[in-house]
Amino acid sequence: MVSTRMSKMRAVVYDKPFKVTVREVEKPKILHPDDVIVKVTTSCICGSDLHMYEGRTAAQAGIVFGHENMGIVDEVGSGVTLLKKGDRVVMPFNVACGRCVNCEEGRSAFCTLVNPGFAGGAYGYVAMGPYPGGQAEYVRVPFADFNALVLPPGTEHEEDFALLADIFPTGWHGVQLSGFRPGESIVVFGAGPVGLMAAYSAVLRGASDVYVVDRVAERLAKAKDIGCTPIDFGKGDAVDQILKLRGGKAVDRGVDAVGYQATTGDGKTEVPNAVIEALVRVVRPTGGLGIPGLYVPSDPGAPDAASAKGYMSFPFGKLFEKGLTLGTGQCNVKAYNRYLRDLIIAGRAKPSFVVSHNVSLDEAADAYDKFDRRVDGYTKVLLHP
Repeated sequence: MVSTRMSKMRAVVYDKPFKVTVREVEKPKILHPDDVIVKVTTSCICGSDLHMYEGRTAAQAGIVFGHENMGIVDEVGSGVTLLKKGDRVVMPFNVACGRCVNCEEGRSAFCTLVNPGFAGGAYGYVAMGPYPGGQAEYVRVPFADFNALVLPPGTEHEEDFALLADIFPTGWHGVQLSGFRPGESIVVFGAGPVGLMAAYSAVLRGASDVYVVDRVAERLAKAKDIGCTPIDFGKGDAVDQILKLRGGKAVDRGVDAVGYQATTGDGKTEVPNAVIEALVRVVRPTGGLGIPGLYVPSDPGAPDAASAKGYMSFPFGKLFEKGLTLGTGQCNVKAYNRYLRDLIIAGRAKPSFVVSHNVSLDEAADAYDKFDRRVDGYTKVLLHP
């Protein structure tokens, strides 16, 4: 007979805005021959999780959080051929089938089969399908041969590899969306984990100048540490500051790593279109904008009726006049993660410089509170069951 505890596990569960609880839930089971069950060793708290935590989405009580997950394969479905029990793996936050036209074209973030009625799926995220998250002791991975990336055994690079689930590839994706080429200049708005990863990716890819815009001193210091020029928008208009530093010359590319919760210089007043407007101003004619920052179709906490419905105004006429290109959308993690893994293994990349805290799963509620309030230097938190 299987004990009750063996069929249960601890997980981070959403209760209501600004409240999560670590409690026992049902342990995942193999539901399809292509599934594996992974015993989680590390799961990350993401800025996107805060959108649900703050009640800015339609998240319902009971959802298990966590879309940035890695661990050890514990159970293997009968249809799985590339993975075995004991493999160390990291999963893209995208849940994808590997078989639809978008997956076949490398656009796994927009899989059309895993989440009917919505282009794309993810673990533990509202509207992104029936896939419980991995801020838990175990997580079920569907279409596992496609979705799990095998890592070297052991514990080396645990912090670095955990970031392959989302923020390192997403930062790289933002630079890619902008049309960046080696030797060009680029500005990244937002020095949170994704913004710092975008700036770091631009450095790795040979940017001549990288400007990073934020107002949090600790974040700007990290940007400076990796060779970027920090721009504090709390001290004045960011575009004006950049143009002054460059003698009036615009930058080649721009990345929006902020999204719909952009604010004015006071850091409190939300202006959803602020970053896109700034990018249109600061990027040169025929340059490009990459927008991996999250914009949502609805937001009950938005500052106005239009943005609450996902609508936003920005100077499209100026964008047209300048011939700017614009790339948007969630990151197709599988398009990048194996190459970024190999950069880590080779010692060419160490993205874990953004990690501020490693805590136990039982400390998750406190970590969410501190991360949301940006206290004690909380920037990127890794949870360990």
